[in-house]
Amino acid sequence: MKIQWLGHSCFKLVESTGTTIVADPYDPKGVGIDLPKVKADVVTISHDHFDHSCKNNIEGNPTTLDKVGLWDINGVEIIGLQSYHDEVKGRKRGENFIFKYRMDGVDLCHMGDIGQECSPVLSESIGAVDVLMIPVGGTYTIDAAQAKEYVDFLMPDVVIPMHFKTPNSKLDIDKVDEFVDLFDEEDIMYVDGDTFEFDRSSFDGESTKVIIFTNDNF
Repeated sequence: MKIQWLGHSCFKLVESTGTTIVADPYDPKGVGIDLPKVKADVVTISHDHFDHSCKNNIEGNPTTLDKVGLWDINGVEIIGLQSYHDEVKGRKRGENFIFKYRMDGVDLCHMGDIGQECSPVLSESIGAVDVLMIPVGGTYTIDAAQAKEYVDFLMPDVVIPMHFKTPNSKLDIDKVDEFVDLFDEEDIMYVDGDTFEFDRSSFDGESTKVIIFTNDNF
């Protein structure tokens, strides 16, 4: 399966069958970066904020998933889990939906705008994860240190930070550097561009690699 970072917290996930999911599409005007034109079968939305729910920009008349549930779409299993956008059970920013996807035998998890601290109950409900997409920029979400707690508990093979300050972003959030500094240098992988391809052989279960996409457009 192939994963493409589309900027901010938005990713395009493509199974070998061609089934395509876009997670958390954003409003380019609000975020300050252009959302590439993409077509999808499914759009998942973690919560109804402008930088995560701009589904009208996605082509192909996709199915929208924005709640707790379990779905099988074209052979791709998708699970929506309830969580909170803040540390006070949603009283400040509401709910946040975590989505898990099983594509080509790979378990991916998009944490949305998770704002609550890591807990055994939530982590156990998420379960096994091969690729974890997690916010690290603080202010509106967990920060770098809190994101590292999730990584340590979930122990994914690959973690992809998101929702951090990039050169063109208007949002008042931290850069990715603080998160990167929490890992050993040999575990950081910088990828030119915005796309990476995985299969089951990509994961050895022995360590967590951090993938940083370097795309000047964002």
